[in-house]
Formats: sequence, structure tokens, C-alpha cells
Amino acid sequence: MKLHSVLEKDRDTTHLAENAEWSAASIQVKNLRLRTLIGFNPEEKIKRQDVIINIEIDYRLSPAVLNDDVSEALNYRSITKSVIEFVENSSFLLLEKLVSETLGICSAHPSVERARVTIDKPHALRFADSVSLSMSYLNTKSYS
Repeated sequence: MKLHSVLEKDRDTTHLAENAEWSAASIQVKNLRLRTLIGFNPEEKIKRQDVIINIEIDYRLSPAVLNDDVSEALNYRSITKSVIEFVENSSFLLLEKLVSETLGICSAHPSVERARVTIDKPHALRFADSVSLSMSYLNTKSYS
């Protein structure tokens, strides 16, 4: 087996995806800090609150991505922009609704196999750092 240098310009990594039964990658967006209207108490309906969003997305790799083909990549920047726009321009009574809708944005791309969203609501309880809620998505079509 020939060893390849990391600096080798014509490095061919397609064997990673082609030789695996299922090649995957995982993207994490950590501690995305946003402000939104969340809650059902009167003051929560008019005063924006901080939320901290953590996203993890597992997705299928195509051989093209391993050879630097941007058109085949999962664009975490556009996903994050969509989450920011949605959260900052919406209001929610329940943390469950906010997490569920955010998870929908994160799992919309067809190559997503699994996604998990955790959202913290700091200062929600007097003696706690935050209250958080997590939800997961699993593409069951991939496992059929």
C-alpha cells in the first residue's frame, strides 16, 4: 500500500467513500447565541431572551466532496443562516416548538442521515444556569 503525503496536490480520496459501505461526516455548530421571543408569561411575550443553540448533523459523503467539489457539500453556513433568520424573526410559547422547527431546518437537506438540536434557555429557572431541550431526527429511509 502506497502512503500519500498530505501535501500531495493530486491526492485522490475517493477511495474513502467508494470503499466504505456508508461514508459519513458530522458537522457541529456549537453555542450559537441568538435572541428571540420565547415563553408564555406576559413579560416573555414582549422582551427578547437569549437562547443558545447546538446543532449536530450527520450526513452522507459523496466521492465528489472528498475531492473538494463544493457543489456536492452540505453547506453548514446556509443552514446556520436559515436558523438565525428563523429564530430571530419568530416567537414561541414553548421551547419544544422552537427546537422542533430548528431541527426541521437542520434536517431538510437530502443527505442528512441524523440531526440533533439542543437549545438552552439561560435564566429560565432561578437556581439553574439554564433549561435545555434536545430533539433528534433520524432518516429512516437510509436504514430500511
